[in-house]
Amino acid sequence: QINFVACQLFALLAAFWFRIYLGPSHASSAVRHAFATLFGIYFAVFCFGWYSIHLFVLVMMNYGIMNMASIPNIHRYSFVVAMGYLTLCHISRIYIFHYGILTTDFSGPLMIITQKITTLACQLHDGIGRQAEELTAEQNRLAVKTRPSLLEYLSYLLNFMSIIAGPCSNYKDYIAFIEGRHVHMKLLEVNWKQKGYDRLPDPSPTGAVMYKLCITLVSLILFLTLTKNFPMAYIIDNEFLDKTPFLSRLAYLYVVTQAAKPKYYFAWTLADAVNNAAGYGFSGVDEKGTFRWDLLSNLNIWNIETATSFKMYIENWNIQTAAWLKRVCYDRAPWYPTALTFILSALWHGIYPGYYFTFLTGILITLAARAIRNNCRHYFLSSVPLKIAYDVVTWVVTQLAVCYTVAPFVMLAVEPTIKFYK
Repeated sequence: QINFVACQLFALLAAFWFRIYLGPSHASSAVRHAFATLFGIYFAVFCFGWYSIHLFVLVMMNYGIMNMASIPNIHRYSFVVAMGYLTLCHISRIYIFHYGILTTDFSGPLMIITQKITTLACQLHDGIGRQAEELTAEQNRLAVKTRPSLLEYLSYLLNFMSIIAGPCSNYKDYIAFIEGRHVHMKLLEVNWKQKGYDRLPDPSPTGAVMYKLCITLVSLILFLTLTKNFPMAYIIDNEFLDKTPFLSRLAYLYVVTQAAKPKYYFAWTLADAVNNAAGYGFSGVDEKGTFRWDLLSNLNIWNIETATSFKMYIENWNIQTAAWLKRVCYDRAPWYPTALTFILSALWHGIYPGYYFTFLTGILITLAARAIRNNCRHYFLSSVPLKIAYDVVTWVVTQLAVCYTVAPFVMLAVEPTIKFYK
């Protein structure tokens, strides 16, 4: 974990240097690709030692598939090989590391690389193997028309900004960033010139990086205080269960679930800041004309904490993984897309039983929440007091439903999960 934090902090400094001294106006795309790749490989080896070989094996296996497989099957072969290798590594980790001890190990980067491999394979399939009229608007926008070179491929998968903690990004966005077209491309998407400006600006990410580093610092403080003092294991303590009233148990469940979040807020926000510091992650302009740097953001804390529906909650938690699941599974599933997407999410996370309790429960919660919202919400929109009452009740229900759903994710094993559910 110390190596992880040290690498990310060093990556942050390297990202600033990369943007200032190896910007598109100072260095060629090849130099930028090479630097990002070599630093990424160094971070992987430094952080994970010889276990990092798993990352390189998977990358090279899928580079072979990308160049040799037929386009109609490239996404299938890539998906099976990447997910299969990841699953084998998840299984081996239980024997390499002690069961239930969550260490910062090579599986994290492997999970991100799996996302990138399958994302690129699907977008290559869309760009070369399908007609434009067969694609959705998003698939058309992200479709990749030519196979990448080895340097481009390695840079996309192993660059130092995202190799440790992600997030997954789209190949076209990454290549546009390396080539210096990223910001202008996003500005043109919102018709910037039509707003009365003579030329395209060059927004700085410094403000966004500083803001995200403040969130990172607060999250770290909360992790060192709340997380240690409110362990999830206490909710299945026999004395706690025997002596604590039911409503108090629910309240404590909410508290320990909140206490489990700061480590995710810390890791994801710091990873976002690293990418922004390199100049990557610009997403356009908001309604007020403010430059936005949230293209790669993995969470929206305000929307998470104020969510009044299960859908709203999961859409703002681990955003880039949710986008990956949608692009490679939900949009392509021939049947039961919701169920298949949750099952893939569980498989991607690992083989601990708690993950499957969480994501299989999530299927039922999602379907139930959707049915209730579609059939009941319109009755509460006729007046402001009714709408406020509806929002308060659905906030409470959503937060408790999330706590109920994710507790097994933290506890991992079958026995504590069953005890908790009882």
